[in-house]
Amino acid sequence: MAGSINKVILVGNLGKDPESRQTQSGHTLTRFGLATSERWSDKGGQRQERTTWHNIKAWGKLGELCGNYLRKGSKVYVEGRLETREDDQGRKFTDVVANDVVFLDARGSSSPSTSSNPSPSPKQPATAGSAWGQTTTDAWGDSWGNS
Repeated sequence: MAGSINKVILVGNLGKDPESRQTQSGHTLTRFGLATSERWSDKGGQRQERTTWHNIKAWGKLGELCGNYLRKGSKVYVEGRLETREDDQGRKFTDVVANDVVFLDARGSSSPSTSSNPSPSPKQPATAGSAWGQTTTDAWGDSWGNS
């Protein structure tokens, strides 16, 4: 295989409400923290848990949808790529730049379906889809467009 792959898939819960802002060029950027947890039993039979926090960035229409419909505690599927940035003090941070976000909460909870997608049946999650009119596939293999 030629080249390389930079792909991340996460399922977790938001730690606080997302923060959205407009760039000088008018694009929407939404950021949110996503917690993923691992659970296991140690050698002594004690239950252990480790939570990892991920910084998520969503741009454009996808960012608008995330900013409008996600809230603290929302369960989401995020697919994207890793991006590393450095602040003014030389500290490095790794973000996940989302290209697909699926809202996994039940309809009527903190993340209702969006008007740009077909109404999912009660068994299907609401999906924010890919930005800029692309078709995405949800967790059940159904394709949805959001043009």
